Amino acid sequence: MQSISDLTNRYTKLLPHLDEKSRRLVLASDSKLLGRGGLSLVSKASGASRMTINAGLRDLASSSLSDNKISKGIRRAGGGRKKETAKDENISKIIERIVSPHTMGDPMRALQWTSKSLRNIAEATKALGYNVSHALVGRILQELNYSLQSNRKTDEGGTHEDRDAQFEHINSTCVEFFADGQPVISVDCKKKEVLGNLKNSGQEWSPKGEPTEVDVYDFVDPKLGKAVPYGVYDIANNQGWLSVGISYDTASFAVASIRSWWNEMGKIKFAGASKLYITADGGGSNSSRSKLWKKELQLFANEISMEIHVSHFPPGTSKWSKIEHKLFSFISLNWRAKPLTNLQVVVNLIASTTTKSGLCVKAKIDNTIYQKGIVVSQDELGQIALYRNEFHGEWNYVIKPNNVHVI
Repeated sequence: MQSISDLTNRYTKLLPHLDEKSRRLVLASDSKLLGRGGLSLVSKASGASRMTINAGLRDLASSSLSDNKISKGIRRAGGGRKKETAKDENISKIIERIVSPHTMGDPMRALQWTSKSLRNIAEATKALGYNVSHALVGRILQELNYSLQSNRKTDEGGTHEDRDAQFEHINSTCVEFFADGQPVISVDCKKKEVLGNLKNSGQEWSPKGEPTEVDVYDFVDPKLGKAVPYGVYDIANNQGWLSVGISYDTASFAVASIRSWWNEMGKIKFAGASKLYITADGGGSNSSRSKLWKKELQLFANEISMEIHVSHFPPGTSKWSKIEHKLFSFISLNWRAKPLTNLQVVVNLIASTTTKSGLCVKAKIDNTIYQKGIVVSQDELGQIALYRNEFHGEWNYVIKPNNVHVI
């Protein structure tokens, strides 16, 4: 069966050279040859109405088609009814105003809270004194370069005026650390996954007619619970680490995951390092406003006797983090269409994730139960050796070991 693009190319080249009757016959003949659904396909590809093609089918069905009868139905150039848009040029403007993207916010619009179907748009246009059909509305919208669109997830909130400057600060700091051979990591918590024989998005090659059977309902099994993967991505070495937790995504869990990465991978790759640079988004367990996050980083800095430099991404840019595109996206691809039946399956699928660029990932289950709602006292805050950067100190700061003298 021909595709709509092939037919469109054919009609674009052929139809302008034919008279009205010949066009009807060609379109009708093609719709018959295509079989079921052919009439709709030809109508979309050519832009001709179904009424026109049906008229051609009646001509084809006539048993007494003669040259005289064929020529009899041909109108002279410019003949026939004038288009409604030719009669009144305002129709197109009225329809465009009705379907404007700002419809929901303007109470003066005709379709404030109604679905913008072709029939509803036509009714709203008629209410303004214009006699149009839903088919005409469809053609006008196409001429105005409108098409059916779904929502796209891109808006994370307001844009900060220093967004670009913060990214420049992060980039320059990364370059400085790379040049000095110091570790730079991107951290974040991946989406929590419900464990069990449940449907996982995506498709995977399987014998025809033998899909993996999973449970109908995606209820959380109290015995299995959820997997909470917190990731650390070593930007310079293209290596990842994930601690798969079983409780909550807290600041204690986040820093424990960074600690695990350092003990399992980091200190081997960066022997002799004197400082660590962490890039993270501004919310969640690694929030720029979290007191517990800073307290746990202080404990970690004391353990490894290293300065910990931190930069948070500005508001509305959490998906720009390196870990999202260099690690999490490939993990999701690797376990597509595979039920995450238990924690060990999650760990195995994470650890088997690779890319052509040489990504290496390790994972480990963290069975610790992390408590929510831990309050950090003023005395504990006072023990944090926190030094804020002159440029947005709430986003950029250094935590130094308590036993290091600061000049």
